[in-house]
Amino acid sequence: MSNSCCISHIFTDAASTNPHRVAVIHSAARFISDSPQPPPSPVHDGDTVFTFAELSSSIDSLSFRLRRILLDVPGHNNDPHLITPPPPTKQPPGITTTDKLEEAESSDVYTPKVLALYMPPSVEYIISVLSVLRIGEAFLPLDPSWPRDRVLSIVSSSNVSLVIACGSSFDQFGCAPLRRSHWLVQSSIALPVLFFSMSERLSDVTAPSSSLVWPCEKEKQRKFCYLMYTSGSTGKPKGICGTEQGLLNRFKWMQEHYPVVGEQRFAFKTSVGFIDHLQEFLGATLSSTPLVIPPFTLLKENMISILGFLEAYSISRLVAVPSMIRAILPTLQHRGHNKLKSCLKLVVLSGEPFPVSLWDSLHKLLPETCFLNLYGSTEVSGDCTYFDCSELPKLLETENIGSVPIGKPISNCKILLLGDEDKPSEGEICVGGLCLSQGYLHSSVDSQSYVKLHNNSLCNHLTSDCGSQLYYRTGDYGRRLSSGDLIFVGRRDRTVKLNGQRMALEEIETTLVLNPYITEAVVIYNRDQTELASLDSFLVLNKDTKPDEDVIYSIRNWISDKLPSVMIPNHFVLVESLPSTSSGKVDYEALARLKCPRTYGQDMMHTNETNSLLDTIKKAICDALMVKEVSDDDDFFAIGGDSLAAAHLSHSLGIDMRLIYQFRSPSKLVICISEKKGKLREDMQHNTIQKPDHKTESQNSNELVSRPSPFHYGVTSEPTPSRMQCEKNVSAKRLKIDSEQFSSKSMKDKISWDSGYSKMHCAFSRCNKVHYPNSCSNEGVNRGNWSVEFPRNQIVSIQELWKVHMESCVDASPLVVLKHSKTYLFIGSHSRKFFCIDAKSGSICWETILEGRIEGSAMVVGDFSQVVIGCYKGKLYFLDFLTGSLSWTFQAGAEIKCQPVVDTSSQLIWCGSHDHTLYALDYRSQRCVYKLQCGGSIFASPIIDEGRSSLYVASTSGRVTAVSIKDLPFHTLWVLELEAPIFGSLSIIPSSRNVICCLVDGQVVAMSPSGTIIWKDWRANICWALHVTCASFSGARVL
Repeated sequence: MSNSCCISHIFTDAASTNPHRVAVIHSAARFISDSPQPPPSPVHDGDTVFTFAELSSSIDSLSFRLRRILLDVPGHNNDPHLITPPPPTKQPPGITTTDKLEEAESSDVYTPKVLALYMPPSVEYIISVLSVLRIGEAFLPLDPSWPRDRVLSIVSSSNVSLVIACGSSFDQFGCAPLRRSHWLVQSSIALPVLFFSMSERLSDVTAPSSSLVWPCEKEKQRKFCYLMYTSGSTGKPKGICGTEQGLLNRFKWMQEHYPVVGEQRFAFKTSVGFIDHLQEFLGATLSSTPLVIPPFTLLKENMISILGFLEAYSISRLVAVPSMIRAILPTLQHRGHNKLKSCLKLVVLSGEPFPVSLWDSLHKLLPETCFLNLYGSTEVSGDCTYFDCSELPKLLETENIGSVPIGKPISNCKILLLGDEDKPSEGEICVGGLCLSQGYLHSSVDSQSYVKLHNNSLCNHLTSDCGSQLYYRTGDYGRRLSSGDLIFVGRRDRTVKLNGQRMALEEIETTLVLNPYITEAVVIYNRDQTELASLDSFLVLNKDTKPDEDVIYSIRNWISDKLPSVMIPNHFVLVESLPSTSSGKVDYEALARLKCPRTYGQDMMHTNETNSLLDTIKKAICDALMVKEVSDDDDFFAIGGDSLAAAHLSHSLGIDMRLIYQFRSPSKLVICISEKKGKLREDMQHNTIQKPDHKTESQNSNELVSRPSPFHYGVTSEPTPSRMQCEKNVSAKRLKIDSEQFSSKSMKDKISWDSGYSKMHCAFSRCNKVHYPNSCSNEGVNRGNWSVEFPRNQIVSIQELWKVHMESCVDASPLVVLKHSKTYLFIGSHSRKFFCIDAKSGSICWETILEGRIEGSAMVVGDFSQVVIGCYKGKLYFLDFLTGSLSWTFQAGAEIKCQPVVDTSSQLIWCGSHDHTLYALDYRSQRCVYKLQCGGSIFASPIIDEGRSSLYVASTSGRVTAVSIKDLPFHTLWVLELEAPIFGSLSIIPSSRNVICCLVDGQVVAMSPSGTIIWKDWRANICWALHVTCASFSGARVL
């Protein structure tokens, strides 16, 4: 039998021929390359490298292990890396075991078991895919970035037999290892989970070479080898059963027409939830070509850095969607690109229309690069037609077209146009041949998509089969050009492609109406003349919901937990009712003409010169977001902006893209730009603008101290403006009001406000936390308690000293600070007002109005010079301690409700947000130096163990993360996924350094510094916890 009959044979031949050749490189992004030529080695400091021999050995080991687990070999369920939950009470929805057995016995094919792979693009993912194929089963990719509800829905409907999870990650910039306490393990689906990690090197399981039958040599062939889900018009994702022959056919066609010649390197940068990722890594792995995996978090934060990645590793082949290429094109045009000219041999574009104008720009920049435009879908193994853009100049001589043709069928694929007989060159694109999938996992789903037609003929019988050859109706309409090439002309339904990913608008609408605020929802797809696309949602709220910005923020946050980010609408428009046509259907054209009213923020006063610049910025934002108008203080990302729109805006304004992430509103951008006219292209790797060095202000007033970009691309070191006060709409004032009328002098006189303890600087906050200045050494400090004792039999009363009207409800505890023998109290309310109050007299020292309501407590910085407070709009304010004047603001992606935490040793402020991110802010240089994705909203303040240089943070997903904060770059020590959300702050027991947290279900959990759960039970251990805590602290402390 030919060794090219299955993927497993092809890989085995490739690995045995080149055992010591580099197979996979995990980029650590630690390299620094300022030289004009690419480094001679494809590997940089910090990278993790795997050879083909290591891959082959790991695949043999994992394959044998998986076969034993699936066959339930006695004793193998004791595998320390396998978690086997109790059997579920009922069979999950999907194809039942009985159905599968009957199907296998009645045909020459068998239905394979489905193994879910919950991991990002990684060497573990590649090994897992090839291992599942080796044992003759099917794999189901699960993207860890998907919301929890989507993952559980897909797993439960797929009859999954086993989940293989990545127990480690070589990407140190955001992908956390999956542990036993992860929600996937603890969920109600009750599936066995196997942890697989190349970093831990699981013990090898040696198997005889003949113990596993090759998939191609079995008596019966498997029906499908992979299961992938796409968005469905019914509101639920559809599972597509892809075949091995479809993957092999696509690989062999590429090898025949565009073979790998000489030393080349491929990139694995596509999400595992997107069909294109399969050929991205199979094309390299099966052809013995090194595959480089970039740090995904850095690429998401700064899309432009992909250019530096391509050059640093001399990537020769790239798979991308046109929208991504369009976003990086301005940077490519303004920077040198000699490295790309020499290394980038082939660019494969697919997923959405490829404009001729974009090709023209690319061809001028990279004249030696071959550009392929591929067309297909998950139902046809990803790709079924191709067009080589080298033929485009000749075609344009006779054809007037705006988009690049999708071309002709690849080998062993057939294309028919289903339409009217009088228009034989136009119709719905139907695909048949080896690329065709086996259909949907559940036959009841969209059964009309697969029809039988006559080969090489046109058929107009749209309601019944009219031939013997099976074809897939794509829903796309095409036209055949005189050259024989097909060109895409549109869709038949409400399925669209955005950023290369197909989605049904009905699924988004179905999800939206599940929100308790919404009664009706419609989503439409918009694409302007500049080819920028967006999703606009029109919502009808229930009668009890007030239509304001808080509702929109709430809906946006809610749906982000339900759908992948690409499916979240860019705009949310609140309407009283949906327009309808004469037949009573929704009038989508009328909705497309509606514009979102902008009511957020307040206008500012500007000079004529500033107004001109402000108008330019606002017009550019309108163009980027395809809206009619924006206000001065609209948050670019809150009103629909994303990374692609930010790239468009940065090009229009001639500024660095990362400025938009720091200065997110027109009013902020105008202040940043006005001091330095012209283009600003600075390095903002850490979202920062530094203060000038006042000691040398005459020389350096416009200079920036910055760190290099990870890839040193698209960034210059031109002078930048000095830091100014950007928040003009935040007012601060001193009040002359004395609250003496509310005070009780008799009680105040009995309190020793001038005690020796109050002479030092000190701050008291929630949970009896005490903070001292960073200049105050722990040695020689008397940490006493200020308390009053009363006999138990004596009746005491609480008497009011003073009161201050907060104008609205107060959610947060006050911050009490002792400084210069005075005692200050800092507190805010929903009125958006933040007060500094003299704790002795009750008089207001100063008052500031923030942009959003205040739901968290304040904190002081290390030297007690500033007070830090967050608000509902996601802003963190750094205010002068004595005056309340604004020093700096930092904009998070969503509300801030937790109290910031100060790390006096490194002079950082740590703060979490509802955008699921923990931020480390250097308040001296006014920049963000670190971000950590925490898997859920952060209500609880993080806690720092200074002795171990560790930080612990919890989120509402139940995740607890430990971070080493000894030196930059910080890194994750461990991640623990608990069973219920965490809203309360964590605590540390000083004697053992154990971490205590409380879950919303009433459990109290104790964790060791290494991440091991010591105990978790309310009834059995709470008394012990209180005893240890009280013995460890100098005063009682309630958990």
